[in-house]
Amino acid sequence: QVQLVESGGGLVQAGGSLRLSCAASGRTFGDYAVGWFRQVPGKAREFVAAMSWNGVSTHYSDSVKGRFTISRVNARNTVYLQMNGLKPEDTAVYYCAVGSDYLPFSGDFWGLGTQVTVSS
Repeated sequence: QVQLVESGGGLVQAGGSLRLSCAASGRTFGDYAVGWFRQVPGKAREFVAAMSWNGVSTHYSDSVKGRFTISRVNARNTVYLQMNGLKPEDTAVYYCAVGSDYLPFSGDFWGLGTQVTVSS
């Protein structure tokens, strides 16, 4: 089991930045690929970004590519999502996940999410 807790969400104006954090505990965090998803009410959960277990490879959805950056610090059991150039359509609950497979990424363990709201 891996327990995940997201933080760093909040309210920001369009064009602003936020950095989300996800702290992991439990089984060896460094063995897993990590990813971020987001969801708005009434819609399916949407993939945002993923990173391989060793941090060498990343991939992003087209909607965030060039604006968001995923990173990890295995020594701290933490994964980050730096979000720049935020748009109102980025408003969602953001979830981090860890999984055995990087590409395609699918989460085996999930956090409870953190709300990000971008005002226009």
